Amino acid sequence: MLANQAQACELVSLLTAASAANTAAATGTAVSILKYEGDLMVTQVVGTITGTIDGKLQECDDSGGTGAADISGALFGQVTTSNDAPNVQKITVPAGSLSKPFLRYVGTIATGPSIVGVTLHAHPKYVD
Repeated sequence: MLANQAQACELVSLLTAASAANTAAATGTAVSILKYEGDLMVTQVVGTITGTIDGKLQECDDSGGTGAADISGALFGQVTTSNDAPNVQKITVPAGSLSKPFLRYVGTIATGPSIVGVTLHAHPKYVD
């Protein structure tokens, strides 16, 4: 085990911070999680928002989102104009609990735009 877990953590962008006017714009490309172990921590940061955004995590068969399935309990609290700027939330999911090798973020936009960015924080199985 590494003495400093934070230094061993890798950061992976699930959704580059942007102004998302619709759900398609708030859906990230799936990333492989095969090299990680332990808890996967995902942070969602929402800035200025018009309307609402509901974020969630899905597991997928590939980077294109094939076979996407919602991960049970991996839902961010709804962000609205009353709790924005900035609103930072995190979800942790055990890497070993997922049955598919890719992870992605989907932000359902009811009314846009919403400024949102999402990052995966994870420990690689092996450190060089």
